[in-house]
Amino acid sequence: MEQKIIFFDIDGTLVIEKEQIIPESTINALKKAKENGHLLFVNTGRPFCGLSKDLYSLNFDGYICGSGTHVYLGEDILYEKNIEKDRCFEIVEKLRECKIPAILEGKNSVYLDNQRTLIKELVEMKEAFEGNGIDIVKTWDDENLDFSKLLIWINPESEEKEFFNFIRNDFNFIKLKENVFEVFQKGHTKATGIKRIQSHLTFDLNNCITIGDSNNDLSMFEYVPNSILMGNGDTTLSNKVSFITKRVEDNGIEHALKHFEII
Repeated sequence: MEQKIIFFDIDGTLVIEKEQIIPESTINALKKAKENGHLLFVNTGRPFCGLSKDLYSLNFDGYICGSGTHVYLGEDILYEKNIEKDRCFEIVEKLRECKIPAILEGKNSVYLDNQRTLIKELVEMKEAFEGNGIDIVKTWDDENLDFSKLLIWINPESEEKEFFNFIRNDFNFIKLKENVFEVFQKGHTKATGIKRIQSHLTFDLNNCITIGDSNNDLSMFEYVPNSILMGNGDTTLSNKVSFITKRVEDNGIEHALKHFEII
């Protein structure tokens, strides 16, 4: 069959989100797809440094990280867009002023607030990053602060309206969960990442497939005609995709690739 180019979200798609485990059926399906000559890309909000050893060992053909701010073909970077350093420190100051917990995500490091006790979710993320075995976790006061996007948590004491007004000229945001927002630079999405890969490899969108589970996958669902929603995904996205597969833990990736005759 004609070569397909497939873009995979990570959490809730390739990985069982809570346990951070890649199902064996997914590993085997990806291997078979590559053997059949198809190109496989990760398309994630995670920074490149946040890719686990298990995920990286699957030898994807490229990576779109940081919601389109860093685009790789193999390990060669095709595009990157970080936030200017002065703006990075302005954002840190405003986060503290507005009492908003956050993780700041860059290509090589992630940054956590060293002046406040971390909320449970950030402690878990810190442990996950440290589990990669690389010293990538740094503090907001690091003199080399360098990030491209952030995740924020809103709590009762947060002054989120003031913060959103502060960033609205140069950032967009997506609500991921009840109190969790992904904040990313304007002009950058998972879809713009696909466009950059597409302009380099010059493939037809009809030979492209996207697979995801949440609201931050919407841009790639809307851009690519053949899109797949995981069975554990956000049901409000059902009318944005051409196929709904099984849950990630129920061999959802394998089921999806078989449906499109990739394997």
